Amino acid sequence: MAKGSLRIRTDMPNGSTINTQAPSIALPHCQPGEKGGKATVLHKEVGLVSGISLIIGTMIGSGIFISPKAVLLSTGAVGPCLCVWAACGVLATMGALCYAELGTMITKSGGEYSYLMEAFGPVAAYLYSWTTIIILKPSSFAIISLSFAEYASTPFYPGCTPPVVVTKCLAAACILMIVLVNCLSVKLASYVQNFFTAAKLLIIVVIVVAGIVLLAQGNTKNLSNSFEGASTSFGSIGLAFYNGLWAYDGWNQLNFITEELKNPYRNLPLAIIIGIPLVSACYVLVNIAYFTAMTTTELLQSPAVAVTFGDRVLYPLSWVVPLFVVFSTFGAANGSCFTAGRLTYVAGREGHMVKILSYISLKNYTPSPALIFNGMLTVLYIMPADINTLINYFSFAQWAFYGLTALSLIVMRFTRKELKRPVKCPLPIAGLVVIISCYLVLAPIIDKPELEYLYCTIFIISGLLFYFPFVHRKFSWTRRIMRPITMQLQLLMEVVPPEKSE
Repeated sequence: MAKGSLRIRTDMPNGSTINTQAPSIALPHCQPGEKGGKATVLHKEVGLVSGISLIIGTMIGSGIFISPKAVLLSTGAVGPCLCVWAACGVLATMGALCYAELGTMITKSGGEYSYLMEAFGPVAAYLYSWTTIIILKPSSFAIISLSFAEYASTPFYPGCTPPVVVTKCLAAACILMIVLVNCLSVKLASYVQNFFTAAKLLIIVVIVVAGIVLLAQGNTKNLSNSFEGASTSFGSIGLAFYNGLWAYDGWNQLNFITEELKNPYRNLPLAIIIGIPLVSACYVLVNIAYFTAMTTTELLQSPAVAVTFGDRVLYPLSWVVPLFVVFSTFGAANGSCFTAGRLTYVAGREGHMVKILSYISLKNYTPSPALIFNGMLTVLYIMPADINTLINYFSFAQWAFYGLTALSLIVMRFTRKELKRPVKCPLPIAGLVVIISCYLVLAPIIDKPELEYLYCTIFIISGLLFYFPFVHRKFSWTRRIMRPITMQLQLLMEVVPPEKSE
């Protein structure tokens, strides 16, 4: 065979994992030792600023522009609504402190997947990856993309709701564009994230300053007697937290890319300490601003809360709000795609997903198969998607895994004492996160049982039907099926298995 042509690669540095599935094809490339060459691994290209931008940019997405209605509807009054927003910020901060310890103790990408693997073994980690890769990450990406499409299309249909087909086609275009950007370059994806994070912080500042001006002018009527008519139902408070925490979701996203983070022992906890309190303050102030311009009834009737606020307060510059909300949701979708690809990549590397998902682009050093797979699932989810149903579905399963991850921190304090812990979270905080997570999982089910919760539970457990034959036993016939598929996909996408870099 001619030099430089394709050959079967049997001596890969990570051959033990590759050989369990299928032989891989080595595409011609520079070896790590060659001048100007790079190892085919994910490189550390995310600094502190990009890390903070990822946290803020993923947290501030569609939630603050959609969730205010849902939180207010569940709480029934302004006072408890603002309390829920503040409490969600405190809970997100406590959860992030747990993840700061876990992320600096186990410096692997994949977030909860890596921590559950270390604490509870492969079965728990597999069920997490199965649920998150197939359901949670794509549904989150879909929700944000649909929000982007709604805000982007609304100005073209004044006085009426944009057609569903237009919204979903625009959401699909958004998904494809973001996947393409993330496949092309890690740096390009980081630049996109930084730009849109700056844009969303700008519109947040505009809304907050406008609210302060209205307060100074005496528009405090909606904030007086703020606890009158509040709902105290056990389940309704849980649902209010669901929707509020949906807006805060993203506080754990930096843990998914630990292997690509420069100096993770310093930058991971520092990004968390800077990012999450900043977002919490923004959210509470934005909600106060909303109530200075709208009554509770008007806010609940508004099809787009932020746009209504802009029309009333910022006219004739009200068009600025929907434009920057579009920027905000696009940036959040980019962050969601970025981290989802890394989870899929790590699960594939550990043998919990098909191996092709752990391969890296030879030209761009990005996990392009994992990113493309996540994008394809997301496009499927936007077809029948209803945003509120997806939020409930997402939160129920996600908080079950958040609680289990906080529990893993407690468990490893006793079972893995030898691990270094540059950042140490107080155990009472971890215990409180576990207890609150149990409440958030059980309260809505007890108060108002829904079929979505049963479907989610069945889906999580159904992962075992795939785990034992395909992962635990590794039947030979599965490798025979996957071998030609893997080879063809490698040729098509020009991807190779990741090398071990010392």
